[in-house]
Amino acid sequence: MVKPEDRAIEVLIALSEGARIPQYATDNAAGADLHAVLQKPLVLEPLSRALISTGLRIALPSGYEAQIRPRSGWAYRHGVTCLNAPGTIDSDYRGEIKVILINLSDKPFVIENGDRIAQLVIAPVVRADFSISSHLDDTTRGAGGFGSTGR
Repeated sequence: MVKPEDRAIEVLIALSEGARIPQYATDNAAGADLHAVLQKPLVLEPLSRALISTGLRIALPSGYEAQIRPRSGWAYRHGVTCLNAPGTIDSDYRGEIKVILINLSDKPFVIENGDRIAQLVIAPVVRADFSISSHLDDTTRGAGGFGSTGR
């Protein structure tokens, strides 16, 4: 059995004041928790969105990306989720990681400094070599789009 630490890559992190290093909640968690860095609590009104600071900047090795994903508990219990999910952080980006949250519920939701607001997943990237072709191979599905494969 491969242990998570045997698959680890080094990700350098710069923290601003009040920021927390991402942490995995369990030994086999795919996502590390990202925390809000706020001067004061933020009220996220129904159907509104906000860009939340994490105070983190990272340096990923080439060939990797970081993905920002919602927290399932917040999405289920409160209707609060990430827009642009999963958000992609490229290996050459060095700015602060921020999370776009939206409140899809009918009640205001309060985000406090230090709250776990999203998950950070590190994943390998495969780049394509795009080629123009006048013909694509036939498949059973063909051009069937949304809903074409049933329920």
